Amino acid sequence: MIKSMTGFAKGEASRNGINLSLEIKSLNSRNLDITCRIPRSISHNELEIRTLIRQKLDRGAVSVSIYVDYDEGGSGVEIDPVEAARVHASLNDVRKNLKIKEAVKLDQILVFSQYMLKKDELEDSKVEWELALDCLKNALLDLDKMRKQEGQNLYRDIAKRVKKFHEHIKEIERLGYERIPQTQEKYKEKIAQMFANDEIDESRLQTEIVLMADKLDISEECTRLSSHVQLFTEASKANISSGRKLNFILQEMHREINTIGSKANNTKISHMIVDLKEEIERLREQVQNIE
Repeated sequence: MIKSMTGFAKGEASRNGINLSLEIKSLNSRNLDITCRIPRSISHNELEIRTLIRQKLDRGAVSVSIYVDYDEGGSGVEIDPVEAARVHASLNDVRKNLKIKEAVKLDQILVFSQYMLKKDELEDSKVEWELALDCLKNALLDLDKMRKQEGQNLYRDIAKRVKKFHEHIKEIERLGYERIPQTQEKYKEKIAQMFANDEIDESRLQTEIVLMADKLDISEECTRLSSHVQLFTEASKANISSGRKLNFILQEMHREINTIGSKANNTKISHMIVDLKEEIERLREQVQNIE
């Protein structure tokens, strides 16, 4: 069953005075685009976060936000002054070796903050990641569930429009057969006018006959259009990501509709062609939401 690309989920967890909340949302996108906003203490786990998301989602603009706070009296973030002094000394050595006149600044030292955390902070960082991992896995399950529910809504609307397509195609075929006798009479008159002259251009006559025969028959286009509609229905029921495939099939359907409209010189058929083009645009809007 098709899935929507839009969805939202969140999770919360606490342990040892550490409170973590996670939010994940996805919107429409041609590809899978992931944006992460996570605390510095677990920033080194971003690659694993992205890997988990790619395992669950195929398309969508996905954003993950993680927030961490501590209970009153919790440790918070603390820097080990001894380790900070070592980082400062090392940077000073580099500055001297490279003959840089500027003094080492605080923001340059903080780049290496992960090496200056106290042992307790390293333990807190481990707990934060464990909480974040649990929240992310649960949130991805909830997000997938929501995207499936949205997909079911999309499918119901698509099924209704596809049914209208089948009805229109049958009616167009019927009208196409009904117009053949009338069109034949019109072309007979046109050929008779050509024979009214003593001189007959055989080449032109053959060309006219071929064009007339081609314009009389729209059954081939209707058959191809029905085939595309059936393929569209099957793709919308598939258990794999089908948004791109559905969009491509819509392009083929639109091409056949244009061909029928150009060949069928009939007012009723022309009106139905307009209706089908409107349905194509509505389907295209819906398909843009499908993973």
